[in-house]
Amino acid sequence: MTYPNILFILADDLGCWSLGYTGNQDAITPHLDGMARQGMVIQNFFCASPVCSPARATLLTGRMPSVHGVLDWLDGGNMSTAGAFPVEYLREFRGYTDYLHEVGYQCALSGKWHLGDSMRPQKGFGHWYAHQYGGGSYQDAPMIRDGIPVHEPGYITHAITRDAVEFLHRRDPARPFYLSVHYTAPHTPWLQGHPRRYLELYRDCTFDSCPMLPRHPWQIDFEEFDQDRLAMLRGYFAATTAMDEGVGQLLDTLDEEGLAGNTLVVFTSDNGFNCGHHGIWGKGNGTNPINMYESSIKVPFLARMPGTVPAGTQLQGLYSAYDVFPTLLDFAGVSHTETHLPGHSFAQLLRGAPEPPSEGEDGPGVVVYDEYGAVRALRGTRWKYIRRWPTGPDELYDLLDDPDECQNLVDKADRTLVHCLQKRLDNWFAGNCRPQTDGRFAGVTGAGQLKVHTAVGFEPGSFNPQYSALR
Repeated sequence: MTYPNILFILADDLGCWSLGYTGNQDAITPHLDGMARQGMVIQNFFCASPVCSPARATLLTGRMPSVHGVLDWLDGGNMSTAGAFPVEYLREFRGYTDYLHEVGYQCALSGKWHLGDSMRPQKGFGHWYAHQYGGGSYQDAPMIRDGIPVHEPGYITHAITRDAVEFLHRRDPARPFYLSVHYTAPHTPWLQGHPRRYLELYRDCTFDSCPMLPRHPWQIDFEEFDQDRLAMLRGYFAATTAMDEGVGQLLDTLDEEGLAGNTLVVFTSDNGFNCGHHGIWGKGNGTNPINMYESSIKVPFLARMPGTVPAGTQLQGLYSAYDVFPTLLDFAGVSHTETHLPGHSFAQLLRGAPEPPSEGEDGPGVVVYDEYGAVRALRGTRWKYIRRWPTGPDELYDLLDDPDECQNLVDKADRTLVHCLQKRLDNWFAGNCRPQTDGRFAGVTGAGQLKVHTAVGFEPGSFNPQYSALR
């Protein structure tokens, strides 16, 4: 059997609103805009959790956070520290890359991992050029190369692209490949470390695409977010443009190697981001309590494979990070033995099948779910319901009349509607999570998850009580 190659490109904290093909007049993203023209755009694609590590763990395993147990960004267990050792958070679960590896794929990672034990290749990966932690400086970044911790000289976005391009050049041409390119862009920091040539592109930009709203009452305090707004936005957009340039280099390399016609290229982000949207800087944990605004949970999704994925296709339904595991394996023609996965394959749509119509207003096929600790959301075509255990505040938005989520209707709407949405949300999570990793009862704060492996064994996982850094 001839398997297709897969190039999976993942951004970090990239808001769906921030790219040119979505209509953003400020953004300089020509290569991603080109992908949108040459392939498929999913207009409504949602992460599983609006923070990096849980979202990434769900993409890889197909499991919800309240099953795989990665419930917040990982503040421990990535590298050895005094008296403690790395932790493999996902040891209990298989990733789709395990299945690809077993049928002969060369699996390679270039960039951010942030799922524990950064030193050791996991989940079927052979090539392993991984960030030691989850993020940090764009210059002299801490990486793992050939099993050795190094500080990579230069700009990390360029280094990740360079490593991925080198893999494409030296891969075994007799075997299919799966290549994950996980950029740290456009995650903070924004105020230093970005090459001048990218910053200069936005020197005179007024960033009309980013609203100037009063500070949200739930906004948490971060020193960086009190800096000059235009300087922060220049950094965010410059980091995005540098990543876009890297995407262009990867696509050019596929052309040079004669691989474009047999390589599915997917581009998405781990979670969304607010750059002033709703008066917030940050993602889900940019506020206390945690938020589930569209700008935090909605992410871009592009797919390209000339001759297979129809050019100019735009899907209008609702799709989720839960769908990635079954879709990629289905598209590759690789079977798996996982059961009770919450996602569904849309591989047939990538191959040109027409998108089925929705099943009516917020019917069974047009609802997606998100979670972050004790906060859970149901998002349909019209209604979006957010529940916070145990005492709220809960939210309800009519996305047809109020797409910007300005008016919370939870105390004004018909109680029958609210009860119906609540029951539907509760039933879905009850049928898909497991008690020992249920995020409602874990004490998640948005300030990071810890797990310690010492010489005498594992200490139970815990969660930082207050914010010290934004991951």
